[in-house]
Amino acid sequence: MKTTLNLPDRYLITPEPAAFEADFFLDRLEQALQSGIALVQLRSKTMSADQYAALATQALDVCRTFSARMIVNHIAFVADTLGADGIHIGSRHLMMQRKRPVSGNILFSAACHNAAQLSQAEVLGADFVTLSPVLKTRTHPDAAPLGWDAFADLLALTSTPAYALGGMEPVHIAQAQSAGALGIAAIGSLWPGPRS
Repeated sequence: MKTTLNLPDRYLITPEPAAFEADFFLDRLEQALQSGIALVQLRSKTMSADQYAALATQALDVCRTFSARMIVNHIAFVADTLGADGIHIGSRHLMMQRKRPVSGNILFSAACHNAAQLSQAEVLGADFVTLSPVLKTRTHPDAAPLGWDAFADLLALTSTPAYALGGMEPVHIAQAQSAGALGIAAIGSLWPGPRS
């Protein structure tokens, strides 16, 4: 495991920003950072490249204020990360890559769900991955959960640092770490305010 990255035990994946007014979204992000979040993925599946770029620039300023690292995941920024600390790609995009999509000084993470994807991430030199879904999740209710035993078995196949994702709450950090993970990644349980 790469210890030089100094990755935290909690990794916030934001809810879809388009569902919020920008000021409200940024206020919630600031609240999360005030609570100790140090690694954030600005997740969007619906925003245009221009909308995403505008919000990412503002979100990055908020993250810098708290010395937190921000990962972008919009497909438009695989080459240009807007000055963010890294990129995150989905599993389908991961499997299409032939080489690491960014230089070594930019964090590269990927979404993984099985052994083949974990292997591909390792071959490409991913700095870390999310492995999911560990438990049932509201965002992907039809996905069959891995469970903790299968999660641990999959992590034993790779040396790439990983976060447990899917139904994760802060109370799961110790269990995730005992299974070989860095900690947890989550949307709902790490985002401030009432859950939808």
